[in-house]
Parts: sequence; C-alpha cells; structure tokens
Amino acid sequence: MEVLTPTEENYLKAIFKLTENDGGTAASSIAASTNAIAAMLGTAAASVTDMLKRLSAKGLLHYEKHRGVSLTERGNELATNLVRRHRLWETFLVMKLGFSWDAVHDIAEQLEHVQSNELVERLDAFLDRPQFDPHGDPIPDTMGRMASRKQMQLSAMAVGDKAVVVGVQESQSSFLQYLDRMNISLGVTLQVMERYDYDGSMRVAIQGKDEYTFSQKVCENLCVQKTK
Repeated sequence: MEVLTPTEENYLKAIFKLTENDGGTAASSIAASTNAIAAMLGTAAASVTDMLKRLSAKGLLHYEKHRGVSLTERGNELATNLVRRHRLWETFLVMKLGFSWDAVHDIAEQLEHVQSNELVERLDAFLDRPQFDPHGDPIPDTMGRMASRKQMQLSAMAVGDKAVVVGVQESQSSFLQYLDRMNISLGVTLQVMERYDYDGSMRVAIQGKDEYTFSQKVCENLCVQKTK
C-alpha cells in the first residue's frame, strides 16, 4: 500500500469533492480544473500543476494538461477512505466529545491523516456505524458505499411546504454559527411562509414558532427533506 503525505492526501480529497456526483462519489467523467483545485486548497496554480504530475505518475490521477484532472480507480479508493476517516472523526468529536458542529472540521483535518485501518474500523463500530456526519454528509462504509436519501435545497421549496433539515452545502464556521443563532440544526422542522422574488429570500418558520427572513444564499445552502 502506497504511503502518501498529508499534502498529497489533501489533493486527492479536493479532487474527489470537485468531481463528486449526485450519488456522493467521484465521477471519472467529471474533470477538476487546476484553478478550481488551487482555489479549494488556497495555493498557487503552478504548485498544483507540479503536484498533479506527481500524483499522476503514481497512478492516482488521469491528468492531461489544459483538460483537467480526475481520479483513477485507485485514487478514488484512497480519496474515499480519506473522506470516510474525516467524517467519522467529525461524528466522534460531536457525538462523544461535545464539540459544536462548527468547530470540528479543522480538528478532523488533522485526525484524518492517521494511518490505521484498525483504528478507523473500531471508531466506526464504537459510533454504531453512522451513515451521516454532523453536517449531513454521507459517510462511506468499508466498501466505499454511501447512503443516499431524497433531499433538496430549501430554496426549491414552495410557500406552505414543510421540511426537515438534513444537511448543509456550506460547512464554513461562520455559516454554521449563523445557523446556531437561528436555532437551526439537523432535524429541525422548517416551513416556508413567503418567498420574495426580488432577491430570492424567504420568510421561514422554525419548529412552527419563530419566523425569520433568510437570504437566497442561506436557502441554497440548507439541505432539507420535504415532509408535506
């Protein structure tokens, strides 16, 4: 089994996320551009090109200059395992150590690089094999399979519709902290009371009580399951 540096693993995970399809897996038919990878990792495009060549030489990427990059079967396997570790650690930090959902990403970024399959399997069993992490993202199982469910953006709901919050598209701390202030978390019931065509904002009732007006950006970043 090849040993990758944390930086190499971060590249694989970034490409996985950029080429992720609706089923939660990386698609070989989708290519990630050098600029998109650079933006996600906060690095220079020239540095990205050098790393892509290195990972391609290791057989982990399909890379062709000016045509973007996708993961090979082996690269996808490694990236999926990395995503599995990250999301399991986030779940552990929230469920067992009491961290808030906005505080776990950076810690999980460090823990995900621990190279121990036995540790990951014991962690998964200890958590009773969760299917979704604290942000609502699916956790790959040992075979790389992810649970699926019908969900949509809050912005796609009609006036009068009710839905349960099942995830977020954006996991930045500032956004999660904003949701906390609005008393919005996974499992909370929302009802669309009014839509404003001018700017795409919505007036939403939370748990049938308090009503707030949310911007289009907030509505697009909330994943829900319709209940009515």
